[in-house]
Amino acid sequence: MSIPKIGDQAPQFAGIDQSGNEISLEKMKGNKVVLYFYPKDDTPGCTAEACDLRDNYDRLLAKGYKVVGVSPDNEKSHLKFVDKYKLPFPLLPDPEKEIIKAFGVWGPKKFMGKSYEGVLRTTFIISEDGIIEDVITKVDTKNHSSQIIG
Repeated sequence: MSIPKIGDQAPQFAGIDQSGNEISLEKMKGNKVVLYFYPKDDTPGCTAEACDLRDNYDRLLAKGYKVVGVSPDNEKSHLKFVDKYKLPFPLLPDPEKEIIKAFGVWGPKKFMGKSYEGVLRTTFIISEDGIIEDVITKVDTKNHSSQIIG
């Protein structure tokens, strides 16, 4: 599946977050959504990204955004990550990679000379009516909220 582009209708998604709440694009209709995909809980880059979003959460809310993170980690891992860093937004576990693949963010990666398949760190800004307004593929993990808000 290819990555949806600006102007495309966002793929519908639904899942149960780390606290057992159902999160779906349909339920968030009428709100702007920051849907961010990241490789793994509690790793340096993913922690920096999540903490930057946490530290700027009030600014994001003031701009009308709801923030949702997605990774292949399970619910237990997400719960530990949220508790450890006091993250105020939901994380969706996607071990089957259904949401990840629907947004086209599973693909080839390289790390220390090795090639493998993994989550391509990407953020989608989705309008109140489900249209993709922005796609951030070159995520600055320490300053990600500035990339979103501008």
